[in-house]
Amino acid sequence: MIYRKDKLGNDISLLGYGCMRFTRKGAAFDYEKAEKEVLLAIEGGVNYFDTAYLYLGSEELLGKILAENKLREKVKIATKLPQYLIRTSEAIDKTFREELSRLKTDYVDFYLMHMMTDIREWEKLKALGIEEWIAARKAEGSIRQIGFSFHGNTEEFLPILDAYPWDFCQIQYNYLDENSQAGRRGLKAAGERGIPVVIMEPLRGGKLVNMLPKEAKEVIAENKRGYTAAEWSFRWLYDQPEIMCVLSGMNSEEMVRENIKIASDAAEGSFTDEDRVAIDKIRSAIKLHEKVGCTGCRYCMPCPAGVDIPQMFYYYNLAGIEKLSKARKEVAMVMGVKVNPGFADKCIKCGKCEQHCPQHINIREMLGKAEKELRPPLYRFGTNVLRRIMLPK
Repeated sequence: MIYRKDKLGNDISLLGYGCMRFTRKGAAFDYEKAEKEVLLAIEGGVNYFDTAYLYLGSEELLGKILAENKLREKVKIATKLPQYLIRTSEAIDKTFREELSRLKTDYVDFYLMHMMTDIREWEKLKALGIEEWIAARKAEGSIRQIGFSFHGNTEEFLPILDAYPWDFCQIQYNYLDENSQAGRRGLKAAGERGIPVVIMEPLRGGKLVNMLPKEAKEVIAENKRGYTAAEWSFRWLYDQPEIMCVLSGMNSEEMVRENIKIASDAAEGSFTDEDRVAIDKIRSAIKLHEKVGCTGCRYCMPCPAGVDIPQMFYYYNLAGIEKLSKARKEVAMVMGVKVNPGFADKCIKCGKCEQHCPQHINIREMLGKAEKELRPPLYRFGTNVLRRIMLPK
């Protein structure tokens, strides 16, 4: 296993274990199966385990496995505060203490503000005394390092990155999302600030393996490297020095073994120019199924009416590459919880965006199509309900 350093100088396994996708047995997780997979991962050198308050049953399962096998001191646990549900300062501590109980531990190595999308969310937490609370928890040793996980765009990522002396951060990043979400620019910005980055969704929830179009599969099959689809994704990430750890939601012993093997010989610099050409070909094959040729460059922004044009097109393309239902859900869950969500129904048809688009996209027309497909009446209603629940009054 290859290791990289965290901000305190600890060795962190290049491969991390994402604990959201353990196999279920009826309504609960399959404990025996998950235990075998976790123990196999630890034996193979994995020492970073990521869970969250809202991964129902995950914290309890991980805590039980580590406690019963007396392995707590051999691993680093990362879990998350559901900041979008927090309304009082008391709720911060109550939630954290509950997490410690679930995990059967008295400290967390990495604690994240979960699913940040906008600097206003951090400002809300600051008003509740989060900075003082973090300082107290660090002083008592119940939190070792503090960070945040992020879903949004680069412009929203950078202010959060500079809002606090973070020890690390976590972003969605893969070769298909290179210029969306925090993106490569956000990754580089974190690196420049000395903030190690943890990667989630390296395979887009398995889609870069299980849902590749025929054209992409052909590129992979014809390449002399002989890499699997998953291996191409991981090796592309491992080559980037700003990345401390890449999470994988492993739920089979075969997957654990394969991922450990890759993370044991994918040293920084081993990805060649020829390999990058191959990734470009795979990406291009996938993009044949996109609905609009947006590259996420953001030259069209800012929109005078407040539409987040690249974000809307990102999810519109997601509907073509993956599933429409997934894209609709993510629009509601990610864009919908922002104070200013940037939905396409705000478009006033001024055409300013089209004057700056390097791809010469008919943005006004495509925004209308994206809005119609991504936000039918039932989803609009559901999003409005979600906003009333999650946004501060």
